[in-house]
Amino acid sequence: MPKDLILTPHGLEELKAKIEHLSTTRRREVADRIRDAREFGDISENSEYDDAKNEQAMLERQIADLEEKVRSASVIDEEHVPTDVVAVGSSVHVKDQKTDKSQRYKIVGPPEADPTAGLLSNESPVGKALIGHRRNDVVSVPVPRGPARELKITKIEAG
Repeated sequence: MPKDLILTPHGLEELKAKIEHLSTTRRREVADRIRDAREFGDISENSEYDDAKNEQAMLERQIADLEEKVRSASVIDEEHVPTDVVAVGSSVHVKDQKTDKSQRYKIVGPPEADPTAGLLSNESPVGKALIGHRRNDVVSVPVPRGPARELKITKIEAG
């Protein structure tokens, strides 16, 4: 049984757009490749044809996986994200207690995570540590080497 996938409305739209692209443009490209490979002659000994058919199978599997994600997704209602406690959909401002650097993170589901853009998965170490905490809480985040990072939550916003 797959676990519930958490998405923001934006993440859901991106997933649907990717399905649309794969279902139209990529399917057409792969079909053209198969057609071109057939023109090389005997398909029983045609590696181009075999490669194209394998690509088609992988593409169909990818489309099916993405469609399953859309079906099983829980979409966050960003208008009802709490601002008193960190939750999926929250934007959290934190201050590193050691370096005094401030950062802003948005807590999202795993498919939308992009740490370089400030989008943290609710399943990442930092995301997990922040969830459920309130403004002015100091959260300890384990790191692979050295002492844990101490992050103070300075602000919580919806979306």
